[in-house]
Amino acid sequence: MKILVLNGPNLNMLGIREPEIYGDRNYTALVSYIQEAAQELGCEVDVRQSNHEGVLVDWIQEAYGKFDGIVINPAAYTHTSIAILDALKSVGIPTVEVHISDVSQREDFRQISYAGRACIKTYMGLGLEGYRQAILYLKAYLENKYITGEEVLNVLSLVAHKSKLLKDSVVVLDGFTGFTPVQN
Repeated sequence: MKILVLNGPNLNMLGIREPEIYGDRNYTALVSYIQEAAQELGCEVDVRQSNHEGVLVDWIQEAYGKFDGIVINPAAYTHTSIAILDALKSVGIPTVEVHISDVSQREDFRQISYAGRACIKTYMGLGLEGYRQAILYLKAYLENKYITGEEVLNVLSLVAHKSKLLKDSVVVLDGFTGFTPVQN
């Protein structure tokens, strides 16, 4: 299983940039951590970093037909890049978003994730461990050990239709909502 791991702007400055937020381990340590985690999980990884949005878009596009999954930490482009969102949607490769810090607890302008709209899962606030969790999740997903929230809802809809037990119910699964019961 081949996974492309992409890191966005300023991640090359890990260990220097705001260690109280991102920790004191440098980018080389992050790459080693990712490679070791992938090896333990039986995955092949290609780890890349760029400060340039277009380069990240090019790498996403080049991944088509070459990689089974993508782990991406778009960094600051998380909150601004529709180009990265469109690239992820274009290739349709299962993607997991990672953030070293818990961006949900940070500044207001960090509260939107464009890239996350094309991802099957997001890990944030776990430090470097988020990358290992992302690879683990992606591996399980690609091996069909996980099903998506939409797939669960489709099954529940079928069950509701067949059994009529969930009439006027709303189901919330792992933060995913949107189940509309079958009306008779």
